[in-house]
Amino acid sequence: MVSTLSAIFPPSPSFTEKDLPSLLGKVFIITGAASGVGFELARILYIAGGTVYIAARSTSRCEGAIEEIKKQTRGKKVEGVLKSMLLDLADLRTIKPAVDSFLQQETRLDVLFNNAGVMNTPVGTDENVVQGHDLEMATNCVGPYLLTKLFEPILIQTAALSPQFTVRVVFVVALMQFFSPATAMEFDNNGNPKILPGDNYMKSQPGDNYMQTKVGGTWLAAEFANRLGSKGVLSVSVHPGLMRTELQRNMPISARVSMKLLFKGPIYGAYSEIFAAFSPKIKAENNGGYILAWGRIAQLPRYITDGLESEAQGGTGGAKMFVEYCERETTGFQ
Repeated sequence: MVSTLSAIFPPSPSFTEKDLPSLLGKVFIITGAASGVGFELARILYIAGGTVYIAARSTSRCEGAIEEIKKQTRGKKVEGVLKSMLLDLADLRTIKPAVDSFLQQETRLDVLFNNAGVMNTPVGTDENVVQGHDLEMATNCVGPYLLTKLFEPILIQTAALSPQFTVRVVFVVALMQFFSPATAMEFDNNGNPKILPGDNYMKSQPGDNYMQTKVGGTWLAAEFANRLGSKGVLSVSVHPGLMRTELQRNMPISARVSMKLLFKGPIYGAYSEIFAAFSPKIKAENNGGYILAWGRIAQLPRYITDGLESEAQGGTGGAKMFVEYCERETTGFQ
């Protein structure tokens, strides 16, 4: 079990850009790559020679990130390629067109990074998304579920031509050991996750809507591990670390100042994600598992893994209910 201090202030990264092989000819998609951790991750993979799709919700954000990465790497010998992928995870209508456009350009997909996320968005306001979902649930879970499902065929196709479990799906979650709702996830009578009150990420409290969506992310990693593992595709969830990023833009000023003073910048989160995506330490037995910052194999709390088992098996059956919810909500957009 990882100590509280080690979880919040991790030891030095064990896998960085220096440990990456050449990524020439490999293809990657990073959602939320226009800023923060996703931006740093895109820059690292581009320098290593990868073809990197910057997935973001507007053309200006995609193109701005590409321009900035090229500016930062000017003068270096770089064989990578940067491309735009326009999609808004909060609007399910945008996802299949983005996937179709990608499939017209590429014949492989080596790693899908479900990196994008929002936190502490106003609950019960006009910020709810087009299809009527809570913004955090849509962006952090429902949209990534649809995106990953639509990419299943090309992931399987790529895995058939690659060493086992080098094709991966990464779901970015959070520090599940300390901040998750005690109930893991609450459902209404229709089997839909409840929108819970509470918006303070720094307090462990039932009713943290953001953290409930991160529980969902761990369950989605396990779901796609079950679906794709026999085809050679590995799926994991990863806590990228407590960092200074745009994710805190809706937090109180005092909390943002504290984060800036205490925690590292977003490149460390990128190290967590490249460990999850490339480290040879992650093997078949870790499929569906959980990674801690800045790259450590860890265990999820029991009340989260209880959701992976049915009530007959002694669990809660929450993961199955949640996947069924995601499937219901995305059926008309597949």
